[in-house]
Amino acid sequence: MNPTRRRFILGAAGWGGALSTGWLPATTAQAAPDKGDTIDPRTLASFVDALPIPPQASPTRQHSMPDASGEPVAHYRIDMHEAHIKVHRDLPATRMWTYNGHFPGPTIEVVRDKPITVEWVNKLPPKHFLPVDFTICGMEPGAPTARSIVHVHGGRTPSDSDGYPEDWYTPGNARTSRYPNGQPATTLWYHDHAMGTARLNHYAGLMGFYLIRDAQEAALALPRGGYEIPLMLTDRSFGADGSLYYPTSGVEGRPWVAEVRGNAILVNGKYAPYLDVEPTRYRFRVVNASNQRFFRLKLAGGRPITQIGSDQGLLAAPAERGDILLAPAERADVIVDFSTSSGSRFTLNSDGVPIMQFRVAASPGSVVSAPAVPDRLASIPAPETSKAVRERHLSLDEYFHTTGRSMLMLLGGKRWYADVTEDPVLGTQEIWHLINTTEDTHPIHLHLVRFRVLDRRPFDVFQYQNFGHMRFLDAASAPNAGETGWKDTVQAHAGMVTRILVPFDGYPGRYVWHCHIWEHAANEMMRPYVLRAPDDDTQPA
Repeated sequence: MNPTRRRFILGAAGWGGALSTGWLPATTAQAAPDKGDTIDPRTLASFVDALPIPPQASPTRQHSMPDASGEPVAHYRIDMHEAHIKVHRDLPATRMWTYNGHFPGPTIEVVRDKPITVEWVNKLPPKHFLPVDFTICGMEPGAPTARSIVHVHGGRTPSDSDGYPEDWYTPGNARTSRYPNGQPATTLWYHDHAMGTARLNHYAGLMGFYLIRDAQEAALALPRGGYEIPLMLTDRSFGADGSLYYPTSGVEGRPWVAEVRGNAILVNGKYAPYLDVEPTRYRFRVVNASNQRFFRLKLAGGRPITQIGSDQGLLAAPAERGDILLAPAERADVIVDFSTSSGSRFTLNSDGVPIMQFRVAASPGSVVSAPAVPDRLASIPAPETSKAVRERHLSLDEYFHTTGRSMLMLLGGKRWYADVTEDPVLGTQEIWHLINTTEDTHPIHLHLVRFRVLDRRPFDVFQYQNFGHMRFLDAASAPNAGETGWKDTVQAHAGMVTRILVPFDGYPGRYVWHCHIWEHAANEMMRPYVLRAPDDDTQPA
């Protein structure tokens, strides 16, 4: 099954009154999106723009936190505003919404256990320039559309700073968030999460890197400085005038579409850029920041990629990968050795399509090779499933309305505003069974926590949907080499039960879990969960 293709088939049975009359398991495709008048990116010259590196964010001041030990806390201010960005030499600048005028936004780099605060200032125009759908969850006619709220994806963050979708605010307002950074070194990223418009804000450009460092990572002598390169992968479609094109359904008053795949793949906001490198080892911090597209990354000529980390930090040991499949929101921390490629040029491809070029300098004889990648990277114990206090069986569903006008995606058969049903207790572990009855791979993300992928197992979808009986079709398969560390986003494959072991550590409060295909989350493949304190015996509301 190609995870980048989606078709509408049966949804899950047993939605238990969560849906109003007229919603049935999905069996019919939605109206085809209007492709509009977009350029064919293959008509643009490849490898004529240098890969841009996002600027580094700098603190605006220092201050003391009430709960601090007297050590000053760095404070940042980042503005959201409209800017015009050149994505290719031969295209006019593109109207985008940005953080501090950059796409991607400035990289925030922090040290483990050293908290920071960020003032996120909404200076966006009063109305959205992409097609808002006022019929989807959280929107209503006349509602403000230039809303925003920032989520640091993968951050162990108190609930009031996590970017809850309903906590959005409008132009002329700001919110200061507190990030304790109490977690190991890893590649995080920040992005918009506003209810009803996150899919559009994301497509418009509101995203950036958030890197955490620690002493353990520093001791490994991995490539640093100019030899450590962030790569944010996105896809967009453009008009001949450089304008962003976001497809619509063609249905009057209901522009939402179930998938958005741009025909141009961008790396750090550039179409088909090049990067000059020296003949030595480089570290690349890769984020799939697309709305829906999966990237299958492979170096031309069969050159190996050494993966050293994933979503939540370093792997236990490096893994040699022929290719790496990243779903939206997943990350890969990789090493590429150019030391035997002096004077050559080759490409990084996604499903055979070149997305960027490496230009390796001829060796001047003075380049010192970077240290070899250590055999051991981090201490990651085997998952202890016996410590789980609860197992939850949660279906991933798709439904079609009898009017033929729209689709609906749900988690556990529940809509966003239904009562909270996931209420783990702080300090406990649970096993979640993600039961995917659809023909999509859904990247499922849990806020606040990290987890371990246990296994995946195919099951009889028809039996489950129609009779509520779970009949497995084959043995369970173990996670791939890149999934053996700590994760916060998992590919829940079509027709399979994906099991994850989740230690619910962090802070009590209200959080979110959702599909990270933004169009799915908008309609309504997103649910709140409440992490309860150990002495809290109340029922979730």
